[in-house]
Amino acid sequence: MSKEDNRNKFLKEFPDLVVELKQVLAQYGMPQEAITWYENSLNYNTPGGKLNRGLSVVDTYAILKGYKSVSELSQEEYKKVALLGWCIELLQAYFLVADDMMDKSITRRGQPCWYKVENVGDVAINDAFMLEAAIYILLKKHFRNESYYVDLLELFHDVTFQTELGQLLDLITAPEDKVDLSKFSMKKHSFIVTFKTAYYSFYLPVALAMHMAGINDERDLKQAQDVLIPLGEYFQIQDDFLDCFGTPEQIGKIGTDIQDNKCSWVINKALELATSEQRKVLDDNYGQKNKTAEEKCRKIFYDLQLQKYYEDYEEGIAQQLKEKISRIDESRGFKGDVLTAFLNKVYKRTK
Repeated sequence: MSKEDNRNKFLKEFPDLVVELKQVLAQYGMPQEAITWYENSLNYNTPGGKLNRGLSVVDTYAILKGYKSVSELSQEEYKKVALLGWCIELLQAYFLVADDMMDKSITRRGQPCWYKVENVGDVAINDAFMLEAAIYILLKKHFRNESYYVDLLELFHDVTFQTELGQLLDLITAPEDKVDLSKFSMKKHSFIVTFKTAYYSFYLPVALAMHMAGINDERDLKQAQDVLIPLGEYFQIQDDFLDCFGTPEQIGKIGTDIQDNKCSWVINKALELATSEQRKVLDDNYGQKNKTAEEKCRKIFYDLQLQKYYEDYEEGIAQQLKEKISRIDESRGFKGDVLTAFLNKVYKRTK
């Protein structure tokens, strides 16, 4: 199956999940107006992204079970693993609805943020909670009789809290309306991206697939985590770099990290290297909402040759991860191919 075929097959599962969730509301006696509202929230916020996290659950499961492609899964098997994938997409939707309100964002995925949709407003706070709650309704219905049911619950709860920890440190370190570069550090950046991105975007899809495939030894989960967490950090550093040095045509958007006072790898690396004169320029201009200030920061980034530091970092981390993968113990059923597939998607990406 092609990548597009896999995506379309995955998307076809979502309407059935929406029907199931609507039925739960109906059983509670909710009026049709409320059921329709929930349906609109689910459809508006969940299936519109790249779906990489959800699809990764399916792809990982297929590799672990020794299938040559996703098409070899039985219908029952596919529906069950795809549901786990959709649970991650619901988690992502929950995070994004809340995050957009915290950041006062205007658009998301090419359309207005949910809270910006007519008549939604602050109701989006409750909608975010209901997107998260949908995960546990679906897990209970489809997995409560499985031996690994509690493992799934704990995974989602733990990773949700880890992501919120990363978001907290990000919010208090780099608020858009109060720039203080003395709060920034590479150590804080590493914590933020590890907790805010790596756990739920990289480790969670693989751990869910491992539990469903019956590969749940703590040593195997640790092997996966030891590669996937630094890989997730690498992925976010790529994003930070591309936001500053990539073109809009390349990355599909105009980079905003400088004006938005983001605690990114780029600014933290610059702070490590800057002279006192360059540091003053950054202090005076970083996080300012104007193009002139942004260009002054960008010039320093180029003067410091951050592209070269990034290239050195990329080659170094890729080599480290390849070496870790080569030492994976596959005696209990875990497969290093899972981790190689993730690394291949990330290495040298340009968008």
